[in-house]
Amino acid sequence: MNIKSQKDFFSGLMFMGVGAAFAFGASGYTIGNGARMGPGYFPLALGILLAILGGAITFKALVVETIDGDKIGKFAWKPLFFIIAANLVFGACIGGMPIIGLKPLGLIVGIYLLTYIASHAGEEHNLKEVAVLATILAALSFVAFILLLKLQFPVWPAYFTA
Repeated sequence: MNIKSQKDFFSGLMFMGVGAAFAFGASGYTIGNGARMGPGYFPLALGILLAILGGAITFKALVVETIDGDKIGKFAWKPLFFIIAANLVFGACIGGMPIIGLKPLGLIVGIYLLTYIASHAGEEHNLKEVAVLATILAALSFVAFILLLKLQFPVWPAYFTA
């Protein structure tokens, strides 16, 4: 098998994998039909479309010669680790982790931690810029989610609001 474009080949495999996962996950819900869609209808349709798109991209990578058919570079583990860690910490800040006794820390603390941890994914790290960005994100998130949408989740740690 001669791969003409590694980038397209691996992105096609990724699309097929994500599509198959969505379709498999949707099988646990009621699918329904076109006139009366169930909660699993959209994820199933999306999963099938992603898998078809991935198959087409993978096929094209095997058949059509492309200009940008370079080899894939080395995998960027550092950014991947910090971005995933930042999102996990943010989720723990919003919902807490009762299994270890961590109470929710709130939206504002979560955004500051998310921004600080994610900033380590890049090559440069400027604490002043991170603080300014986190402040802007926290203010805009507070206005959007708490004031405008009136979502009910903790904004501050519980011991600040007592």
